[in-house]
Amino acid sequence: MPYRKDKFANDEIYHIILRGIDNNLIFKDINDYYRGIFSIYEFNDSASATIQRKREARSRFKKENKDSLIMPDERDKLVEILSFCFMPNHIHLLIKQIKDNGITKFMGKVGTGYAGYFNRKYKRKGYVFQNRFKDIYVKDDNQLRTVFTYIHTNPISLIEPKWKESGIKNPKKVIKFLEDYKWHSYPDFIGIKNFPSVTEREFLSELIGGINGCKESIKNRVSSVEDVSVEDGPPRAL
Repeated sequence: MPYRKDKFANDEIYHIILRGIDNNLIFKDINDYYRGIFSIYEFNDSASATIQRKREARSRFKKENKDSLIMPDERDKLVEILSFCFMPNHIHLLIKQIKDNGITKFMGKVGTGYAGYFNRKYKRKGYVFQNRFKDIYVKDDNQLRTVFTYIHTNPISLIEPKWKESGIKNPKKVIKFLEDYKWHSYPDFIGIKNFPSVTEREFLSELIGGINGCKESIKNRVSSVEDVSVEDGPPRAL
């Protein structure tokens, strides 16, 4: 299978999709989701993940996202995570590279780190993720708005599997489901504290129109039966 070899560019934005091997489940329970989201926080750091740094990051993450306290963030970030969505067998990330080779390093650390946790927990060996992740370069603001909506409407398929073909049967129910779905960044964009320390939301929120604009973009997508495909392109080695 061909895959991308060109480098990611600093200050450019990419939509990343990372899938489980053979599309297997990578999140089997609530603790797996928490660990996965903590992983994209913890490994967004150019420093090595020593035991001490892991403990400090875990403590800071819990306090920032659960206790409403703000602690100094001493990470030397590789990327800016603009938005994310965790599904049972894959992950969507919208990220900007801010250091040379930042995306490649970040994705390698996330893949290796979470796979180690998953294999230990479930007493298994071997790959957890496909060894190549897909990336789509976001070329302009219109595409950025589309990807934002696409990522945050992904969970709809969990309650209405054929919604893209047949439309939404109950739009109000779906919108409420997306607001309550914990494993993506949409709640933080509409003022519901979820995992605020994971994402850098100011630029994207302003582009889309703040809380009301974010809500409107999701509402419009839920009301539309037009399919939006943003996952084209060859994969890149993990």
